[in-house]
Amino acid sequence: MTMTDDRQERIRNRAHQIWQEEGQPAGQHERHWHQAAADVDREDSGTKPPMAKKPSKTAAGAGKAKAEPKEAKAAKTSKPKKAAAK
Repeated sequence: MTMTDDRQERIRNRAHQIWQEEGQPAGQHERHWHQAAADVDREDSGTKPPMAKKPSKTAAGAGKAKAEPKEAKAAKTSKPKKAAAK
């Protein structure tokens, strides 16, 4: 088996794996092949595949203060009633 044959076989296997992982959709063979070829080339060059970026905690709102309940907010902003003068 030549190096080209080996590469083709690796791409074929990777494309099949991608197809299975995506639920075996019809009509996506070219996209799977190109993605597999890129994966094999990246593997051969020793480069890690790009990782999906996870949202940072602050982006998800973890750094923001929580809003007060409406009842508590209304109690703070309403003025106390004055006693009627006699």
